[in-house]
Amino acid sequence: MFALSGRLNWRSLVSHAEDTEGTRRDFLYYATAGAGAVTAGAAIWPLVNQMNPSADVQALSSIFVDISGVEVGTQISVMFLGKPVFIRRRTQEEIDEARAVDLAELPDGVARNANKGEVDASDENRSMDEAGEWLVMMGVCTHLGCVPLGDAGDFHGWFCPCHGSHYDTAGRIRKGPAPENLPVPVAEFIDANTLKLG
Repeated sequence: MFALSGRLNWRSLVSHAEDTEGTRRDFLYYATAGAGAVTAGAAIWPLVNQMNPSADVQALSSIFVDISGVEVGTQISVMFLGKPVFIRRRTQEEIDEARAVDLAELPDGVARNANKGEVDASDENRSMDEAGEWLVMMGVCTHLGCVPLGDAGDFHGWFCPCHGSHYDTAGRIRKGPAPENLPVPVAEFIDANTLKLG
């Protein structure tokens, strides 16, 4: 074809070859990048997926606790979502002591009650019933996650021996390094003998 035209245009041939090569090169770049993205996604997905709650944790997102055997002045501990929960049936003396506290003395003035939202840390806002007999709290110190001891400490509530945090009879931090009150989880009475957590 070029011999018939009598003139060989090398520049157009080179230009045409470079255009074709550039298109192939672009395709290879995009194909390689796409394959790399798919490979990276396939490698990362198992790592991300393992952070989802396991089936046994999802199944236990709500538990029912029989409280019929809890006598006044005693408590039970149950495991909920891998953490201890204290369920205490308080005496009238414990209730009166908790309700006599001046809220201005509290290091943490927020109730930390998931059932009531952002309210003050009065005993009425932390207890489960109007009379204040039932107190339900996560049994994990808010300092470094230790488990406090019940019926102990300077305020007759809970004491964390690891670092010296003292909680009162309403589970509010009163002394020591813990920054917050013991949190109250989502809970409700199903009947007189059953408490639902979660």
